[in-house]
Amino acid sequence: MRKQTESFFQRVYEVTRQIPLGRVTTYGAIARYLGATRSARMVGWAMNQCGNVYPPVPAHRVVNRSGLLTGKHHFGSQNLMQELLENEGIQIEDNRVVDFEKLVWKPGKTQGKAKRGGVSLSAHHKLKQKVVN
Repeated sequence: MRKQTESFFQRVYEVTRQIPLGRVTTYGAIARYLGATRSARMVGWAMNQCGNVYPPVPAHRVVNRSGLLTGKHHFGSQNLMQELLENEGIQIEDNRVVDFEKLVWKPGKTQGKAKRGGVSLSAHHKLKQKVVN
């Protein structure tokens, strides 16, 4: 992986770790925040590569601009992304976040009080291990 790509991925991971528990954001919102408006797909590539990154990255909180769980195929099982979101109190119907507009978090904006993202990461790893084993 090139140095520039590694740097971009690290910046994506830093933003993703800030997503509050029980909230989601989009690939495009992360790209815009990083000043790379047309790089939503590259944010998706970063999410796909973050499985062994430390500290852990809550990639399950990143969805497409419609609230669709487009990245679910990259989690150990078809349902793991949904399970992780549901464990945080987010409802999913037909692979889409219910009340998406209310739950979407935009990096860099103050959006009320919410728990920070790292809280559920241990649950994420426990579920991931359960699926793998």
